[in-house]
Amino acid sequence: MARCLIVGCGCRGLELATALRAAGHAVRGTTRDAARRAEIEAAGAEPYVGDPNLVGTLAPALAHVGVACILLGSASGTEDQLTALHGTRLDMLLERMLDTTVRGVVYQAAGSVDAALLSTGAGRVRRACERSLIPYELLTADPATDDGWVTQAVEAIERALLGRDQYAR
Repeated sequence: MARCLIVGCGCRGLELATALRAAGHAVRGTTRDAARRAEIEAAGAEPYVGDPNLVGTLAPALAHVGVACILLGSASGTEDQLTALHGTRLDMLLERMLDTTVRGVVYQAAGSVDAALLSTGAGRVRRACERSLIPYELLTADPATDDGWVTQAVEAIERALLGRDQYAR
């Protein structure tokens, strides 16, 4: 089993953390709000306070992580903030992962964020991971409407960990 990092451990991230723990994985979940630490712990995950808009705050969370799950498809913020989050900030996070133990990336490519921004983010993940030979998966099911989202996410994480279909969905 592996340690999984959930960047953006909100409602869906908590569900995913619970499912990953049940499957035997260690889980670390990030939040921008220190008051949510207990909620993340209750889901069986190690809480980490860090902000994906300040990529340097997430760097220590990458330690001893096998797969990073970037669950920001329903992030909130201004248009400029979301553009950066799924653009330049995402690029910086992916670059930071290169010199770590991360050997798989799962990116939430669906949610309440504008579909064009998520498509741009998916392209950035695809290019960075293919260039770095890191297996990746794109979650295209909308977490708000697809009851099987958690199952699909766990399966994507397993594929990324195993390196199957190296440059996948």
